[in-house]
Amino acid sequence: MAGYDYVIVGGGSAGCVLANRLSADNDVLLLEAGKPDEKREMSIPIAHVDLLGTEYDWDFRTTPQAGLDGRRVTLAQGRTLGGSSSINAQMYFRGHETDFEAWAAATDDEGWGPESVAGYYDGLEDSEGGFLGSGGPQHLRPIRDPHPVSSSLVDAAAAAGLGRAESVARDAEGVGFCEVIQRDGERYSAADAYLKPAMSRDSLTVETGTHVRRLRFDGDGDRVTGVLYVQNGVTRIAEADAEVIVCAGAINSPRLLLLSGVGPADHLREHGIEVRADLPVGEGLQDHALVYTNYRATTETYDDAESLWNVAKYLLLKRGPLASNGSEAVGYWRSREGLDAPDIQFMFAPATIEGGDLAEYDWSGFTIGVGLVAPESRGRVRLRSADPDDDPLVDPGYLSAEVDVEALVRGVEKAQEIAAAAPLADVYDGRNFPAGTDEASIREHVRDHTGSYYHLVGSCRMGAGEDAVVDPACRVRGVEGLRVVDASVMPTIPRVNTYGPTMMLAERAADLISGGA
Repeated sequence: MAGYDYVIVGGGSAGCVLANRLSADNDVLLLEAGKPDEKREMSIPIAHVDLLGTEYDWDFRTTPQAGLDGRRVTLAQGRTLGGSSSINAQMYFRGHETDFEAWAAATDDEGWGPESVAGYYDGLEDSEGGFLGSGGPQHLRPIRDPHPVSSSLVDAAAAAGLGRAESVARDAEGVGFCEVIQRDGERYSAADAYLKPAMSRDSLTVETGTHVRRLRFDGDGDRVTGVLYVQNGVTRIAEADAEVIVCAGAINSPRLLLLSGVGPADHLREHGIEVRADLPVGEGLQDHALVYTNYRATTETYDDAESLWNVAKYLLLKRGPLASNGSEAVGYWRSREGLDAPDIQFMFAPATIEGGDLAEYDWSGFTIGVGLVAPESRGRVRLRSADPDDDPLVDPGYLSAEVDVEALVRGVEKAQEIAAAAPLADVYDGRNFPAGTDEASIREHVRDHTGSYYHLVGSCRMGAGEDAVVDPACRVRGVEGLRVVDASVMPTIPRVNTYGPTMMLAERAADLISGGA
């Protein structure tokens, strides 16, 4: 048994921020289930496609999805130091102003509104683009060598009616090139930005290969005093004098709370788990649904990225296709009139992508991914059993709301319009997947091919009301000494890739914790 001021469960994006900030003045233990982030592919930007489904990915599967004709969907979640920021496509965004207006409404404006969060973004960012913050720990860079097809994709989207953005990373409006979490042509994850600079401190202990089995309480009381975990086959206990902070993500954070007796009472009793706090843990799960559309090109794209020439170019100069994140530009669009913010994000890639990996076509092409970034559909996380080794039941409820289906259908139609617009039309040979352009064919494609954008949030929702799991300071309601700080507490899903909002949330939570909130 070992004692610390804070025990942090999960060495992902939020956990890295908190480990850095809190260990400046406290003894901190960080527990990560996965291995250290030492695999070479983690530093090569485009190699993230080779990490999916490996030991560095939790590689969860959903329950059969009724809205997807009963298909089960793969859910990538990073299982290493840095979490998903060590295996993702490195895209960085702040979020749309309306996202944080919704957060403010959910929390009675307890510091989560647009103006409040902007200061935290300014402090964490170090961007060369000129539209984000500078001097922070998180290095952000424009795409170094965008492919000419990516430029054509941006121009074609503008020609199709998407306004050119001054900064899509800042505003989540219009079309433009991405900012990415890179430095000198290599990935720069949350572990690089926050954890590694702090690991020389005597006050920070980092343990990998740890499986946290449950939270520990003070007898029959309502205070969490530590965690029980297994490492190398040995059961250990870590005590927290101040707090346990769960940063395990939108699937594993509710899973740990449920296993520990914090969750819906009926569900816990069903599995023979003592109820410590009756809370809606696991409810309200949200994700961005994503469907890919592929187009055959008349020129070479990144489908040959791993040629000897491109490998040499990267090793010598840190340039070329391997320095790309793959998804080099995005565009935001409203699928219907009357929306106060975009509900569709187009992801533009000079390569053919399907299911998060390079598609195995015998031709080069480009991809327009259609992401539903303001879904109405909701789901849940539940326990399969009381055994911590059993994967949980994850049901995002994809396309359970008909309005989500309509938005994706309109989005695919718009993607096909962009592909046929100048100057992209000059490199598009007219063949595409899906082949059909009529609404029935597109609707079938949406049902058959929609998957996850891997942006799961909301399963330990933050709010001011009694129906929330955590309060606006991320404290678990009805439980002393316990917080959840990660994407699971987001009241509503942002209209952007969730890395940036997660980092901002963790920075603010660190301030709240240090300030005694």
